[in-house]
Amino acid sequence: MRAIIAIVLAAAALAACSPDNDVTGSIGSCANKLFSPFNPRDMKQCVAACITCDRGVTTTCSTSCTLKGAR
Repeated sequence: MRAIIAIVLAAAALAACSPDNDVTGSIGSCANKLFSPFNPRDMKQCVAACITCDRGVTTTCSTSCTLKGAR
């Protein structure tokens, strides 16, 4: 019984780790409207697109952009 519970908990934990993808592409098109050559690796562009398109705040957007590789 404990093994079944452990397997279910492990499966739930792995399912929670799946990446959140923008299926519609609306974030990408929004960012391209803000910056004609949008560069997601540019910290200023990434944060501005996050704040405008994802309705984020500076702190979470800068953390998100850093994790995505923006410098």
